[in-house]
Amino acid sequence: MPRLAANLSLLFTEVDFPARFAAAARAGFRCVEYQFPYAWAAPDVARWAAETGVEVVLHNVPAGDFAKGDRGIACLPERVDEFRDGVARAIDYARAVHCPRLNCLAGVIPPDVARARYFDTLVENLAFAATQLKDAGIALMIEACNTRTIPGFFLHTTGQVLEAIDAAGADNAYLQYDIFHMQIMEGDVIATIKKHKDYLAHYHTGGVPGRHEIDETQELFYPRIIQAILDTGYTGYLGQEFIPANDPLPSLEQGMRICDV
Repeated sequence: MPRLAANLSLLFTEVDFPARFAAAARAGFRCVEYQFPYAWAAPDVARWAAETGVEVVLHNVPAGDFAKGDRGIACLPERVDEFRDGVARAIDYARAVHCPRLNCLAGVIPPDVARARYFDTLVENLAFAATQLKDAGIALMIEACNTRTIPGFFLHTTGQVLEAIDAAGADNAYLQYDIFHMQIMEGDVIATIKKHKDYLAHYHTGGVPGRHEIDETQELFYPRIIQAILDTGYTGYLGQEFIPANDPLPSLEQGMRICDV
């Protein structure tokens, strides 16, 4: 069975964020991840994790103002300074909870613009972030997101992420492979996992369509996907990043059984 991590930004939302660490532990999770911890003080987040005995395995670099439509700022030329300040802040939070990896969201670009300027900015920012994270002993993740859920998202295929990683020339930068996003954008999930296994350092689950339970109501057969991940020799984490449409605890228990391959 892979090491499962509960995403506290999408799961256990029936309680406030501080209480979700204990909720995850009670549900049987030893590992957690979350998207953005920055509304809370880093020492408090570290205390919640320590008191409940869970390991924090991932969170995101600051990604701008979600309420204003930001979904990352790493590719935006006019926000380079903001991005780099966010990298330093993310490292501080990661150190507080001993989190070994940080995820970077590229951002949304306007329609009908030339991509080259945004790509160059992204590569420069990824190279900067990778260097800062390497000095801190942290791996950098880069994620592709589907343009149905996030219209205009700059990196929306596996190939685009790999191109950016190669251009940045960082040996601690990897692809965070979100199965939900990539099934929508390109399909061929198992073949992609096998082909690019050396780049893949974190996974997210989610049912398609709708990002709900990973069960028989959606189009992916997760036991086979997870077996394919394990067959590559992967020993990392599988983030449970789905939004329960039904009673959360039975949905999570079912998800854990499906992942037990």
